[in-house]
Amino acid sequence: MSKQFLFLFSTVFICFNAVAQDSNFKNYTQQIGGSPQVYEMVAIPGGEFLMGSPASEKGRRADEGPQHKVKIEPFWMGKTEVIWDIYDLYAFKNMEKEMAARHPDPDKSVQKTDASTRPSPPYVDMSFGMGRAGYPAINMTQYAAIHFCKWLYEKTGIFYRLPTEAEWEYACRAGSTTAYSFGADEAKLDEYAWHRKNSDAAYKKIGLKKPNAFGLHDMHGNVMEWTLDQYIPDYYAKQPAGEKYAPVTELYPTAVRGGSWDDEPADLRSAARTPSKPEWKVLDPQLPKSEWWMTSASFVGFRVVRPVKQPSAEEIKAYYSPKLIEDY
Repeated sequence: MSKQFLFLFSTVFICFNAVAQDSNFKNYTQQIGGSPQVYEMVAIPGGEFLMGSPASEKGRRADEGPQHKVKIEPFWMGKTEVIWDIYDLYAFKNMEKEMAARHPDPDKSVQKTDASTRPSPPYVDMSFGMGRAGYPAINMTQYAAIHFCKWLYEKTGIFYRLPTEAEWEYACRAGSTTAYSFGADEAKLDEYAWHRKNSDAAYKKIGLKKPNAFGLHDMHGNVMEWTLDQYIPDYYAKQPAGEKYAPVTELYPTAVRGGSWDDEPADLRSAARTPSKPEWKVLDPQLPKSEWWMTSASFVGFRVVRPVKQPSAEEIKAYYSPKLIEDY
């Protein structure tokens, strides 16, 4: 067999493989085994974007600059925030088992999560009566959101994690360069988001507002969303070359994005950043203080992402092992 033939064969194979991978990169629905619940994932194409906001943007804060180019690899992101209906299956082992008894699971995913690390049951309803079925899960710490991702990985065999700040902003912007994904006109915000002026002081069910150009709902408002990053006010100015995100090395603050039902419109902008605060868990449903729950952050939830390339087992372990476990 000639070298020329081998070269042509390998080239064709590589091209064919690339096409095959591309054909699989599309929206899909993740079934939550042993339950009727599903979680819709949206394919977000990779690309380069300008992260942060220009000095001229209304409501802009210093931690949103300087603007800088960031290259994003393709990934999937939850179409909506994770809802209580799914989160409770993770948080309450007995609920997961009881649900599985009514919804047989050929993959036996409940057995796979039998030893999963879970939060201690809270002493109060963590939705605080604002609504549960179909509503975004709230009041969990970043640590709890990370362990939910680990549970979902153990259940499905697919690696899920929190988005980085860069991934989150890229997905929120959906190709836009304006204050909001739909433009700069704040008057249109009610069509896309729940915020302080239209929420009646409570969060709402997912997906009731218009999606952005990527098809993602509630990226602006409803509840803020945890990211993977440490919040560093001047990180954009001193970000190490090639670093994709700021690993968490201190308990507070970590980065939360999107604004919420309890925030002013300026806090819902695509570039707006929010640092987590110890005050979010001053009132705690457990003693000693829980590493899982917060009672003063009913405006914080999360959604998950899945990178196209699944990391190695060592990398996955690192994602699911917060260094500050003993400090939560």
